[in-house]
Amino acid sequence: QVQLVESGGGLVQAGGSLRLSCAASERILKFNIRGWYYQAPGQQRELVASIDSIGTTKYADSVKGRFTISRDNANTVYLQMNSLKPEDTGVYYCKIEWAGPDYWGQGTQVTVSS
Repeated sequence: QVQLVESGGGLVQAGGSLRLSCAASERILKFNIRGWYYQAPGQQRELVASIDSIGTTKYADSVKGRFTISRDNANTVYLQMNSLKPEDTGVYYCKIEWAGPDYWGQGTQVTVSS
């Protein structure tokens, strides 16, 4: 079973930046998609950004131009978040989709103060 561990969340003022990391316990060699999801209190989890094995990226309209997803050659995916807004506040989860079962991380809290 692949374990995903997120880090990098915290408290930041509006306009500030954070960089989230998601480290996988092992490398999946088959085609896969790594995604970052966001969940506000009382809301459903929704996709923020994703990147696949060949580097194709997707972003939610609300974060285009502010957030950047990337992955290194090992097992880690990053989410660089700039120009943060109070509405970005929530728990951020990473996920991996591949031919096997999906895996989720435990989440990391991001709080943006106004």
